[in-house]
Amino acid sequence: MKDLSNKRKIYNQGYLSESDLKDNPMELFRDWYLLAEQSDKISEVNAMALSTVEDNMIPRTRRVLLKQFSWEGFIFYTNYHSRKGKAIETNPNVCLNFYWEDLEKQIIVNGKAEKLPANLSDGYFHSRPLGSQLGAIVSPQSEIIPNREFLENQLYKLEESTKDLDEIKRPDHWGGYIVKPYQIEFWQGRPNRLHDRIVYILQDFDWIIQRYAP
Repeated sequence: MKDLSNKRKIYNQGYLSESDLKDNPMELFRDWYLLAEQSDKISEVNAMALSTVEDNMIPRTRRVLLKQFSWEGFIFYTNYHSRKGKAIETNPNVCLNFYWEDLEKQIIVNGKAEKLPANLSDGYFHSRPLGSQLGAIVSPQSEIIPNREFLENQLYKLEESTKDLDEIKRPDHWGGYIVKPYQIEFWQGRPNRLHDRIVYILQDFDWIIQRYAP
């Protein structure tokens, strides 16, 4: 056993006041994201935790990469037959979490995930490096496989069969989701654990802003 009860950190990198807020939370997300991009201590600014609820009502969280965001929501790509894809098919309510430790900032997004139109998934798929395209095709994501050599053999066979092609077709089971938010919480670490928590809640197409106690 290891006692961690005395591990503490003083949060003093910033604050979040009402004067900093925007009418639309995606504007504030953009500002925080750009601030995180400027930090040389954050290696993957677009890494986010994605939580889903599976059909047995047990939650599951994994790290994925944000590939685009807009006024409408947050976009990521995956195998639709994966464990997260099956969970989203059953229950599209998901949670995204961004945590940028260097800035002592956290963003929690609750929203509904929807598949992107095929043409958008096609465009992103063909923008990926060839190896990533081939990997998306050969990996039966979340399924049991016998060993590592299984994947490498599948990749070798696909490389040989497609080496003369100008373009590889995106598999139907691989593509993008957009998470359309209905609640976004912005958390800023503050001294004495009196953190700032500002929550945007979508009500009848308008964003309601509330401050929560830490």
